[in-house]
Amino acid sequence: MASTTEPAAESASAAAPTVGFDLDMTLIDSRPGIRACYQALAERTGAYIDADLAVTRLGPPLVEELVHWFPAEQVAAMADLYRSMYPSIAVAASPAMPGAREAIAAVREAGGRAIVVTAKFEPNAKLHLEHLGIEPDAVIGDLWAEQKAEALREHGAGVYVGDHLGDIRGARAADALSVAVATGPCDAGELAEAGADVVLTDLTEFPEWLAAYLPARA
Repeated sequence: MASTTEPAAESASAAAPTVGFDLDMTLIDSRPGIRACYQALAERTGAYIDADLAVTRLGPPLVEELVHWFPAEQVAAMADLYRSMYPSIAVAASPAMPGAREAIAAVREAGGRAIVVTAKFEPNAKLHLEHLGIEPDAVIGDLWAEQKAEALREHGAGVYVGDHLGDIRGARAADALSVAVATGPCDAGELAEAGADVVLTDLTEFPEWLAAYLPARA
């Protein structure tokens, strides 16, 4: 897996763009793993956490969920604890989303680069991808919504694929095409209303879309 500091390929052409992908609920179904990790955190701390509710709100940074269950002064410490528990609990429990591997392969087959830009703690994001055998050209973590534009611009991404309204905002901030998949907390109507340029049911539709998109923009 490439270093997160690897620059955008100099030779990338209009016909072979760099495509960014979100991670949770775009490339991976992290709900089972995250649910189990929240349950373990509740058992360890004695706090009440509705793990079933928490996994319906995936997308924003971890601390935005923890504020619902812990006093503000404890959130940073609980985030550190959660992240330390995460690899042994959540990684193996989280499968790839349908079409995830094929979507990355489609970008590569077109001569492009596939990067992952996610709000997830970067080391844990890499563990998920390594476990599933998905090898993007770069993984950049700890970025949410408009912050994702930093990495998208740095790597020259012209397309960003995600499942959340925050992903649409990130694509817009980077002047990238927003491709939304209705596999997360937002349905197709919400994604379209929020300004996604393209809405797909899931990533199984991505290779066909990409094959039609590239000649049209060349």
